Amino acid sequence: MKRFNTTGPCIPERHYMVDLKERLDQILKLVDEGAYFTINCARQYGKTTTLAALAKSLSKDKLVVSLDFQRFSQSCFADEWSFCYAFAAAFSGEINRFRPEVTGGRECLEALSKRKDDGKFNLMQMFEILSAFIGSLDKPVVLIIDEVDGAANNQVFLDFLAQLRNGYLDRDLKGIPAFWSVILAGVCDVRTIRRKIRPAEDHKLNSPWNIAADFDVNMNLSKEGIAGMLREYETACGVDMDVEEMAALLYGYTSGYPFLVSRLCKLIDEKVAGETYFQDKKKAWTKEGFYEAVRLILAEENALFDSLTGKLADYPELNRMLGALLFKGENTGYNPDNLAIRDAAMFGFVKNRQGMVAIANRIFETRLYNYYLSNAEIEGLDICRLSKQEKNLFIVDGRLDMKRVLEKFAAHFNELYQDCDEAFVEEEGRKYFLLYLRPIINGTGNYYIESRTRTMGRTDVIIDYRGEQFVVGLKIWRGNEYHMRGEEQLVRYLDDYHLSKGYLVSFNFNKKKQSGVHEIAVGDKVLVEAVV
Repeated sequence: MKRFNTTGPCIPERHYMVDLKERLDQILKLVDEGAYFTINCARQYGKTTTLAALAKSLSKDKLVVSLDFQRFSQSCFADEWSFCYAFAAAFSGEINRFRPEVTGGRECLEALSKRKDDGKFNLMQMFEILSAFIGSLDKPVVLIIDEVDGAANNQVFLDFLAQLRNGYLDRDLKGIPAFWSVILAGVCDVRTIRRKIRPAEDHKLNSPWNIAADFDVNMNLSKEGIAGMLREYETACGVDMDVEEMAALLYGYTSGYPFLVSRLCKLIDEKVAGETYFQDKKKAWTKEGFYEAVRLILAEENALFDSLTGKLADYPELNRMLGALLFKGENTGYNPDNLAIRDAAMFGFVKNRQGMVAIANRIFETRLYNYYLSNAEIEGLDICRLSKQEKNLFIVDGRLDMKRVLEKFAAHFNELYQDCDEAFVEEEGRKYFLLYLRPIINGTGNYYIESRTRTMGRTDVIIDYRGEQFVVGLKIWRGNEYHMRGEEQLVRYLDDYHLSKGYLVSFNFNKKKQSGVHEIAVGDKVLVEAVV
């Protein structure tokens, strides 16, 4: 029986997966044109699954040699001879084990094997033999190399790229046999390799991979593709669900990040189903079951999240930029020449949304907020301590009393931070509300930030607690007219979420303000506003 898979490549016969035909057709077009290119995207984005499906499609009329640099030890890149020996062995072994139908060029493969004892074996000699091998065949040869990141930071890999580049040019200019297409896959784009050739040097762009074609294939899963996968699951398991609603939720929270889509589906199928509130799969595959899966994924440890948080420690400027984006509402233009932005995009943290830097998806955004709000120094703040002490005050008959949350937050914030200046509140006020909120809903509910409203003046928080949603607007007071526009915008969001009541926290520096919590009517909606 099929299952949802989050470890290793997906296999159509064993796993529920989105149809890759549209993606493959676009890549096959590049290969048919004889292009050399890179497929670079973040970890667990489905690269290996895509490459396996691609190799299968290409094998009908081309010889495909698929290698994985992750299988090469560090010593394989120690010097030119070591690399040539390792590459030749891997190349020959791939054909001998998986392409036994290849009878031509055997003497060339034997020549590669015989070089293992030759300490002078170099890249030029290896590529001469590879050219002779390719020229002896009656079909084009496509070279696919996965996980090239482990090789990127050394000179021998750059020299290897240079030889591939020379082969590409000689193929078209001189008619010398060479690989018809070369595909390099990994997180890093090898066109923008920066490394220190000598310790005293600054990092420099020095990749020879400037012959690579642009790779514009969208590797995100589409909402329609997710729906197709769910229909297959629905039929196979006899589960009656609202496929369009579930696909929209999955896409809305993940933006089509393949691992996150599969992980949420796996959690619903294997963890949520059978819980107290979701006795069977039918009840699990609902909006409420989906929110429970979101809560579970945000609380778990997995390799993807570990990789992301590890990057925050390794790249301080990236860490600073993301913190400013999340908490200060800094609107940053998407500039690929900015190394912090380029790194953030390469690792999957952010994307280009209409020329501005935006967090890649809601799951990452909430996980990042939790990361920044969970260090020991922050959790020792009085606002956190008070929230933990009063947590039970806000849950009545299993439901979250959001009005009471606002009342207590306003009282504590005014008491603790009444002497702080405007600059403090602008930078820290919204952070402190999230610090107060998290212990209250932690373990049962979750939240995310409506990214379209995360600016210096305004942020909207969407809270889910046991399937019930709340929209809380956090605003810096900028005068009555601005305040009224904010109320109107919140009302529109309430319409989007089919809610009749919303909540506002207004950080007001007017000395004549009336602090406290009050209700106001805007059209057919009720807004509960806390002024601090």
